[in-house]
Amino acid sequence: MSSKIESRYVEANGLCHHYLTAGSGPAVMLCHGFPELSWSWRHQIPALAEAGYRVIAPDLRGYGDTKGPADPQAYTNLHVVGDLVMMLDALEEKQAVIVGHDWGSPIAWLAATLRPDRFRAVASLSVMHGPRMPLPPPEFAKANGMADLYWLYFQPPGQAEADMERDTRETFLRLMYGVSGDAAQRGESWNLRVDPKVGLVNALVRPQKLPPWLTEEDLARYASTYARTGFTTSLNWYRCMARSWEQSAAWADVKITVPALFIGGRNDPTLTQLQRGADAMRTVVPNLRDVVMVDAGHWVQQEDPEAVSNGLIGFLKGL
Repeated sequence: MSSKIESRYVEANGLCHHYLTAGSGPAVMLCHGFPELSWSWRHQIPALAEAGYRVIAPDLRGYGDTKGPADPQAYTNLHVVGDLVMMLDALEEKQAVIVGHDWGSPIAWLAATLRPDRFRAVASLSVMHGPRMPLPPPEFAKANGMADLYWLYFQPPGQAEADMERDTRETFLRLMYGVSGDAAQRGESWNLRVDPKVGLVNALVRPQKLPPWLTEEDLARYASTYARTGFTTSLNWYRCMARSWEQSAAWADVKITVPALFIGGRNDPTLTQLQRGADAMRTVVPNLRDVVMVDAGHWVQQEDPEAVSNGLIGFLKGL
């Protein structure tokens, strides 16, 4: 059994998917968030492989070395779940435990909702599951006094790209710090709001130095990848939010029945009203095994990799 991370490609659902992999045994699929890459799981891939699992961590549709379709409407949650099911087929895996972080979390929750036969358990990092919103997410934000929420800044084609692609190293330096536990401890967390006249990058504090969990190599990998690919296909996920919500009416009352785990950061600014969110999650995830909070911000698996890896391994071993 090898815990060395390997880079591979597989054809599935009409796309050539890049993924990182290691180990052998029961399959575990790791789904990254925005604006991230499969590299976000660099600590968990070897840890899970050494624990006896076959780890599959794709660059999701439109991210990194997985080129996405030209159609901006082809980035709904349903499209992405389709990719993952077809990847399992291509890799000859009947089932996997699915793990998501950030944008990967709603994908993981949906995969477990629609295909419990293929995804036998689900773990989510940083994004809780809850009852279906009464309005499409962008409209819900406006109706709740959040017209400057970053979701809405991301909607107009080209606006966020011009801002975030100007200097990708600066973008990632500020964004990785801005919702981290380090920023929270210094009172410098981003409040998730963006004035279009100011822009996202300028709304974020520039740290004096890299946080200890983010190396120059890590930062360079994110920055150089997005300098090459741009942000459009990853931003299209946000631009498909309303369409994903419309599609979700078909399973609005379906509960997640497979075993589930939630891991969050105590200093994650995206996790507001934590207890209310956890209570709501339990109403739609009746087999929620545990809610684990670690000393980190939003990038939990990078900020506190050992705690996250141990939490995942404990969950996996208990299935």
